[in-house]
Amino acid sequence: MNHAARTEHDDAVLLARLTPYLSDNDQHAVRVFGERLIEAAGGLAGLADYRLMVAYGGGKDSSYTVSLLRATQLHLAISHGCTFHLRIANMRHAGVADAVMANIDRAYHALALYGDPRVEMLVVDHRQIRPFERHLPFPSEVKAMNRFDVLMNGHRTAGDGRPTFCNSCNLAVADFFGRAAWWQGGVDAVVTGDSRKEQKHYFTWIMRLAERLGLDVEDCRRQGFRGLLQALDGIAQAYFIELLGDGFDAALDERRVSTGNASGEPAFISIYDLVSYRVDDHWELITEFLGFRFEELAFSFTESDCANPMLMAHLRGLKAEQVQGRSYDQGLAEYLELAQALMRKKEMPDRLIELALAPYADAAGKANRRALADSFARSAFDLDEEQLICMQFSPFVSQGRDLALYLSLRHPQLVGRLQDLHALLGGQAEDEVLGHWLGEVSGLPLAALRSLYRHAPIDFDSDASLIARVRAGDPHKGRIVRHDPATGVQVVELVSGR
Repeated sequence: MNHAARTEHDDAVLLARLTPYLSDNDQHAVRVFGERLIEAAGGLAGLADYRLMVAYGGGKDSSYTVSLLRATQLHLAISHGCTFHLRIANMRHAGVADAVMANIDRAYHALALYGDPRVEMLVVDHRQIRPFERHLPFPSEVKAMNRFDVLMNGHRTAGDGRPTFCNSCNLAVADFFGRAAWWQGGVDAVVTGDSRKEQKHYFTWIMRLAERLGLDVEDCRRQGFRGLLQALDGIAQAYFIELLGDGFDAALDERRVSTGNASGEPAFISIYDLVSYRVDDHWELITEFLGFRFEELAFSFTESDCANPMLMAHLRGLKAEQVQGRSYDQGLAEYLELAQALMRKKEMPDRLIELALAPYADAAGKANRRALADSFARSAFDLDEEQLICMQFSPFVSQGRDLALYLSLRHPQLVGRLQDLHALLGGQAEDEVLGHWLGEVSGLPLAALRSLYRHAPIDFDSDASLIARVRAGDPHKGRIVRHDPATGVQVVELVSGR
């Protein structure tokens, strides 16, 4: 049997298996989207050479999107004898657990993507792009970069959830698109589930940030997607200069956003008007056909492709317990309140909200979750609890403003060395033993600690800081009210998370 005949038969069998899991609306979307792609390719004659890319994080929504694109690819092949080339690009970072890779692998098997020459599945680990493999090792240098960014963001923001884990990651997503979309000749179009209104809002917000930084936004606007990436590269450089300070040229270069090249520019094709992202509308497709599992490290509150939100909850508990003189569970409860509000805002079904909150339902569950978060912090970021607690105190910023407090509560044996530590952090002295101790408790090299010492914590009530402006434009936050045992008064605090 020749390859074309075998492929045609396999396509028909697979689509026949897949179709019962697609709603009437999904099947309509497949037909309409297929027609749009034929038009975008300039007719059937250009379809076989048309290259389409979709970003796949491994979560429930992107799994649904990949399924619809595969169904469209099969539909066109069966209906017209030709179809488009599909590039599926998966960006990894340290917060992506192995359970997410397992979900991706099950989806790829279910959709018969392995071995299909019309499909390429890529894993993008920062600057390294490789074909997808279920157990592909995560590069140690990318893990180290992610770890460093978490610590530096965390120390400048006292461990606030979104800046600590998401700001650097979001800039890395922009770099990912620049690399994946132009890799090996590039693609003709990138599929997005965002509406045109959402795309415009995002573009406008980015350009406003860029303009305040003095970038040439008119030139960026003229260049479309590449211009957006150029604006984001400028924002990334300004962000990391603000975060890291002087003396980190190599780190700044490593964190540049790839802006593609002049050989071509992919179009953006939205499927927002064709699909429903209510997971209840395609529950059987996700859980039965694709074999998607909402496991401990593959589902954390609003995320089904990243375990970092679990760490955000853990950090809130540690702050309450170690810094604020309250209990771990009180801090945890505050974060769960925020997470539940965010899940309802995203219109997640009750069954998933209950699934996300169930592990925290009783004392044993909370203790187990704390242990799981501790274990994940160690495996994903090489961070132990002492280093996470140190981050909550942020003892090094503003010339070590809270260093005395940190030592008295966590390391009283070193209170007598306070002035020696100030001299070391301020660069007036060298002390190999104290330097080693600082590295152990903070997880950071001395050069980074000295940078923190020279910088103030981020004031989120001011828009003078780019880091503060980024959080101001982020909807993933809410106000919590807590009792301060030291003063006896209620404190209103703005907390961010996922």
